[in-house]
Amino acid sequence: LALGIQVPIRMGVFSFAGAGAYGIGCYSGAILVLDYEMGAIPTIVLTCIGTGVIVLVLGILIQRLNGLYLAMATVAFCLIISVIAINGGTLTGGSTGRYGVISDFTMGGMFAITAVVLVLVALSERGKLGRRVDAVREDPELAASMGINVRRYRLTAFAVSGVLGGAAGAMNILVRSAVSPLDIGFPLIVLALTMIIVGGSLSWKGAVVGALIFTWLPDLLAVVGQWQ
Repeated sequence: LALGIQVPIRMGVFSFAGAGAYGIGCYSGAILVLDYEMGAIPTIVLTCIGTGVIVLVLGILIQRLNGLYLAMATVAFCLIISVIAINGGTLTGGSTGRYGVISDFTMGGMFAITAVVLVLVALSERGKLGRRVDAVREDPELAASMGINVRRYRLTAFAVSGVLGGAAGAMNILVRSAVSPLDIGFPLIVLALTMIIVGGSLSWKGAVVGALIFTWLPDLLAVVGQWQ
């Protein structure tokens, strides 16, 4: 989830669409497993393709927006996903959500997929591709004058964030076995943004550090509530 926000920001695209893709991934994973009895890996693959296409279409529609206006548009996208989840009837389970999503997915599979994603994202920060991404972020006009297709990189950022967010959502539902509208929406945006701000937004390492801190630290510090 953190990488789904960090990758577009590293390309100069202030987008939270990855959080919306996460919500779609959670519900898509539940629907494919519960209603169509699909296996874990096919579920993740189909979810990633679907969320990647959806967020890419969103990127095409709002590609002329920048900065705060772009961020607001993607926040609206995430809130729309929450509204659809609440009003989706039996498909999404309404305000209760979907639960009982039992599959053959394991934590080992989750770590393996995460490791592959981290390697690919790390490679995108190095060499010629990394320099092009930095140029697109720092000065789009200068990058365009040097022959870099800025529009293609921006749309790629949307597609990648959709794939990463969808993968995170699908894996989450396959491990936790339940999802409700409370698990997605604006609080999820705040959580993901906090992760990459604390860890650092210009490298995959920052996303990993932030994710570790805000995923595991609350459990480790549960005793603080007793002290309070």
